Amino acid sequence: MKALAILFAVSLPCFAAESPNILLLFADDLGRYASAYADPEKPSPNDIVSTPAFDTIAKEGALFDNAFVSVPSCTPCRGSLYTGRHFFRNASASQLHNRWQKGAPNPFDKIVGMPATLGKNGYHIGWSHKWHIPERLIGGKQNQYSKAGNRISTYSQNVTKNPGSKEAILEAVRSNFQDFLKDREEGQPFFYSFNPTNTHRTWVQGSGKKLWGLDPDKLKGKLPPFLPDTEIVREDFADYLGEAMAFDAACGVIIEELKKTGEYANTIICISGDHGAPGFPRGKCNVHDFGSRVLLAMSWPGRIVAGREVKVPVSLIDLAPTFLAAADTESPDDPNGQNMLPALFKGGTDKDLRGWALIGREVHVGGARDGFLPYPVRSIRTPDFLYVRNFKPDRWPMGDPKAAADGAKPDYDELVRDTRAAYADIDASPTKAWMVHHQDDEEVAPLLSYAWEKRPAEELYDLKKDPFQMKNLAKDPTYAAALSELKNQLMNELVENKDPRLDDAFDRPPYLDKTRK
Repeated sequence: MKALAILFAVSLPCFAAESPNILLLFADDLGRYASAYADPEKPSPNDIVSTPAFDTIAKEGALFDNAFVSVPSCTPCRGSLYTGRHFFRNASASQLHNRWQKGAPNPFDKIVGMPATLGKNGYHIGWSHKWHIPERLIGGKQNQYSKAGNRISTYSQNVTKNPGSKEAILEAVRSNFQDFLKDREEGQPFFYSFNPTNTHRTWVQGSGKKLWGLDPDKLKGKLPPFLPDTEIVREDFADYLGEAMAFDAACGVIIEELKKTGEYANTIICISGDHGAPGFPRGKCNVHDFGSRVLLAMSWPGRIVAGREVKVPVSLIDLAPTFLAAADTESPDDPNGQNMLPALFKGGTDKDLRGWALIGREVHVGGARDGFLPYPVRSIRTPDFLYVRNFKPDRWPMGDPKAAADGAKPDYDELVRDTRAAYADIDASPTKAWMVHHQDDEEVAPLLSYAWEKRPAEELYDLKKDPFQMKNLAKDPTYAAALSELKNQLMNELVENKDPRLDDAFDRPPYLDKTRK
């Protein structure tokens, strides 16, 4: 703590005694989509999206090129985000739709969490909309600010029915934030978390073009090569990007309201999301970049160097220690994350950061596999490689395939509506339905190994040669040394942190109680 105090005394002499406000703008399923990431040398969906709020924060502060979630699934991701811990250390909060044994001791009950720690240190804390983890981590239900409603989370549905509702939706976002600010004491620093879910399925088909002018045809040649570049898939992705723009518009309203308080200069603003794209194979629920790499920008005027670009991998578990360090306090939860401020202040470099991210998952959709079994996977992402360990390669990674009563493929419309119709760890979507119904097509069949077919025990990808991670090099003798080094690094981290997966504890009580209804 003394070292931390010295850091702030040296780096921030004018502000050492003043705790910053912290504004966390956190979207569901947003992936790494913002116009700040557009690169003329690397065509991508970022070429057609426009996110002025995110881009401004990135310009005024730091843009992270390689930010990763601890787990590409909402509950455990948020649990790791707000505690700074590897997801598998969070007991009942380590899985979505968990089946924790009723009455069994739950170690997560003892976790305080970053927001509550800030609250104990004088912060006014609160959130709007999705939380998905125990509310005590942010001081209880009374700290929710959604009185003006949550229409932002069904943005395309509302605006499609009533085009004039756009401004009213954004004013509701503003009103909820105003209510939060009104409840704090004069001069009291705050932590506010904004968590809309509009980028989560479902959204209105065709809304990307209708509401935001996003022409699906402009995505030709820009989608990841493991997705079919078809009219339906392009439209689906354009609709998704429209929701990303709606989230950004809401962020802009909150930032605008913050500026009215006169406290913008003493506020850390952080914009990010909880994992990759939903309803697209290889996205959400996957440890590969398309599923686990997210947008991240963070500003703190006069402290974080404007225009800072962080190239090396970081993890969202680093946010909790970073926010607590800014408030001149520490986590009581034994976090795995790193305080990133020394790397973001003047004189800091990427060498001040850990430089790799650990990613994994267990249960996402309950019942995706027979017996409610999870799909256990752990990986380590470095600047040069992605190493993946699939602990149970006999299990279906995206959930069991299903067929209609007569053995035929599930109904197309059912696959659009019902996530559990087949491969339940991929959200229901037009893209998923199209791929299931065209899986025998000559051009689609090769993509199924990336989508939902069973995977080998180990995967290794050379990111410089294979940025989309499509050529598994785990059995290539040329990469034997890299494979061994990364495997040892990953396993050492799992052993040191007592990952329950190492003795398959996630497959039995208290993590998995098959008697629960």
